[in-house]
Amino acid sequence: MDIKTLASSSTGNAYVLTAGTRTLLVECGIALDKIRRGCNYRISQLSGCLLSHAHMDHAKAAKDIMASGVDLYCSAGAAGVLGLTGHRLNTVKALQPFRIDDWAIYPFDTRHDTEEPLGYLIMYQGEKVLFATDTFYVRYTFDRLTHIMIECNYDLATLDANIGTGYVEAARRNRLLRAHMSLEQCKKTLMANDLSQVQEIHLLHLSFKNADAVRFKREIQQLTGKRVIVAGHNI
Repeated sequence: MDIKTLASSSTGNAYVLTAGTRTLLVECGIALDKIRRGCNYRISQLSGCLLSHAHMDHAKAAKDIMASGVDLYCSAGAAGVLGLTGHRLNTVKALQPFRIDDWAIYPFDTRHDTEEPLGYLIMYQGEKVLFATDTFYVRYTFDRLTHIMIECNYDLATLDANIGTGYVEAARRNRLLRAHMSLEQCKKTLMANDLSQVQEIHLLHLSFKNADAVRFKREIQQLTGKRVIVAGHNI
């Protein structure tokens, strides 16, 4: 399984998963031309696109993706917010598995401030990828994971220090706590899951103001003993 980050931040998110001859796009929160470049201009060969929720930093190119002939998979809640229609739209429900080509997908509910957000367990011939972003909590656990893609948006001490200095608005605190995953919760989530077969952990969607990529990588590596990649950072 090869995981390629095209973007991972509050300005845009998109990831390309390749296994065997199959390629899957997860999130489409950047311009279509950037997605095309990230897919080596072979967008028509994508098996499909999974969308976690309706916020634009994850869904910016949703309509363009479908117009390009790629099937998009998301919750009915997300589709309604985005005004998505057409034969390329596939609405899915939490805890109801489905298939895309040779990919087996198990969607699950997450906790975010939008309609019907989802995380995904993505499986391909023995590989199992957990994808969970823009959620302050994951109430499910999974066994025999091989790859983990998980949000690690901020740490509470840094957030509170930034609020104290005025660098971050105090009003943002409650929203972050109820919509995004902290370093502390990320650690708890990782340790609640079966890491015995995990090859690598990708930390997603780090806050520009409230996260330290180098420290987050070091602490997660020390905790798990696994290879850690901070999406969107060359560290």
